[in-house]
Amino acid sequence: MPSIARLWPLMALVLLQACTSLPPETYAPKLGQMGKDVMWLPTRDELVTQLLTAARVGPEDEVVDLGAGDGKIPIAAARQFGARAWGIEYNKDLAALAQRNAQRAGVADRVRIVHGDIFKEDFSKATVVTLYLLEELNAQLRPTILAMRPGTRVVSNTFSMGDWEPDQVIRVGTNTGYFWTVPAVVAGQWTLQGLDRRGPARLQLTQRHQRLGGTLAWGAQVQPVLGARIDGADLHFSFVNAEGQLQAAKLQVQGQTLAGALIGPYGMVEVQPEMVKVLGQRIDN
Repeated sequence: MPSIARLWPLMALVLLQACTSLPPETYAPKLGQMGKDVMWLPTRDELVTQLLTAARVGPEDEVVDLGAGDGKIPIAAARQFGARAWGIEYNKDLAALAQRNAQRAGVADRVRIVHGDIFKEDFSKATVVTLYLLEELNAQLRPTILAMRPGTRVVSNTFSMGDWEPDQVIRVGTNTGYFWTVPAVVAGQWTLQGLDRRGPARLQLTQRHQRLGGTLAWGAQVQPVLGARIDGADLHFSFVNAEGQLQAAKLQVQGQTLAGALIGPYGMVEVQPEMVKVLGQRIDN
């Protein structure tokens, strides 16, 4: 019978081979380690919660985290808010760690981490986008994000989107985050039916992201639109009607058409007027 002393080198070799074939469970990222474009720094738990809360994340959402790191944000989106979530991470070891973290958190059925490039992966179907990148990377991603479905919600840790003003600034201690809603494109000319007894009106809008300006005209009668804004696919504006009263309208953008209604008086009134429908059609294409 061979002695234990003679078997030991063979046993050690087998054990070494077995260990090297296992996934790197001991991999631990280092704060500030450099990736493709940014260094890895985790987002504070409190800020993660506030960002996802501001984005109104829920069970019907698909959340994508651009630069997922250790998976903290997709995991929180699934575990705390019930969403389906995925992340894109360029570092292969970090991506594998994030997927293991999702498994440990019990949300692997709703969280997946892709080892890939945020500039190459298609995340156009997401309803919520989260970022912790750099200002210049946000600027590069901005055209892609603005081309997403109107109403898509976007949150970023620390870094803004240039002149795309945030809808909300989120502060948690010394940390800052930003929230945006992707706006529909409404710049140009529209015809509107139903605003008042003067008949069809011509609406001319200028746009910079969610900020709007423009005019409303009935023939030669031209007036500025007041308080115009676009919230996702919802267009809001006010105007002075034929009776000289301020009137508000809320319309939903549906491709090349608008559909909505005039907004009735606020507060307690004895008789609420019937809903007046307003329809619109783009005329500058």
